[in-house]
Amino acid sequence: MENNIKVLITGGAGFIGGALIRKLLKESNYNIFNLDNLSYSGDLQSIDSLIQSLGKNAQKRYKFIKGDISNKETVENVIQETKPELIFHLAAETHVDKSIICPENFILSNILGTFNLLESSLNYYKKIDPEKQKKFKFIHISTDEVFGSLPQNGFFNENTKYDPRSPYSASKASSDHLVKAWFHTYGLPCIITNCSNNYGPWQYPEKLIPNIISKAIQQKNISIYGSGKNIRDWLYVDDHVEALLLIAEKGKIGSSYCVGGFGERTNKEVQLLICKILDEIDPKKFPHSRLIKNVIDRPGHDKRYAINSTKIQQELDWKPQIKFEDGLKKTIYWYLNNLEWAKKMMEKSGYSGDRIGF
Repeated sequence: MENNIKVLITGGAGFIGGALIRKLLKESNYNIFNLDNLSYSGDLQSIDSLIQSLGKNAQKRYKFIKGDISNKETVENVIQETKPELIFHLAAETHVDKSIICPENFILSNILGTFNLLESSLNYYKKIDPEKQKKFKFIHISTDEVFGSLPQNGFFNENTKYDPRSPYSASKASSDHLVKAWFHTYGLPCIITNCSNNYGPWQYPEKLIPNIISKAIQQKNISIYGSGKNIRDWLYVDDHVEALLLIAEKGKIGSSYCVGGFGERTNKEVQLLICKILDEIDPKKFPHSRLIKNVIDRPGHDKRYAINSTKIQQELDWKPQIKFEDGLKKTIYWYLNNLEWAKKMMEKSGYSGDRIGF
């Protein structure tokens, strides 16, 4: 990776954004600007603690900017202040259940926020000199949920038609279309990524895997929607970050890349595997699986997600390095050692653990 690049990361206090910033702090000389509104799921502890351990060089290269991308003036000011050569756009509302209850927040953040970033980036891009224009890239991080639901066979790829089913996935699909339009219409150098479900340390506790882990550790009921046969493709967050950096360095402008973890599991299988691992490392009087309880399925619940990552493998020589079982063990051990952090995050948001987590 080229040194001394100015990189703006939106949503850097989130799970994937935080992992990306930590990677860049440890393994690059990038000047990093983190724009985040510190919503209920935002947290800077993982970044701040790393900076303290890395010392003054890391402190000089990193700046946090509190701001909301749905505010046009804020975004314009940040772009002009930071003068980025590379933008990773990760800021988004992401929880499907929450989007069903309150879709407006998803429209504001995911659609209006992306529009504001594109407009401000384009205004900035048109004014910089041609040499800087050659280096500038806008990397838009999206989700496989924009493609809807798969049958038992087949995979999503870069040519799959969009078919979103929830307010969350519809808002992310809208943001993808905006990014494509700003590339084709205005020539803004953009790349889109669509990833499968991420997991790993520091993930907000309402998401599925940390939700299951937290409930199992506390000996609380572990809810599962319907039969638990819904399938997701799981991607360890560090593997995702590696893919994003490769795409930023070598990806083709105007392209999209599907990033999957080759970790297809039913929700039931994920729950049972977490319970099995906890039985081994944190045994109780009865198996943790006895805590699993079925509840009524949610509206519009997609049956299966799975990604064909052939394009990024062939073009950029990327493939996930962490097997699902290994990544899950790492994640479980991390939460066992960081129960206070998870508790603090739940208290901060008022989250009771009742939502199942997606």
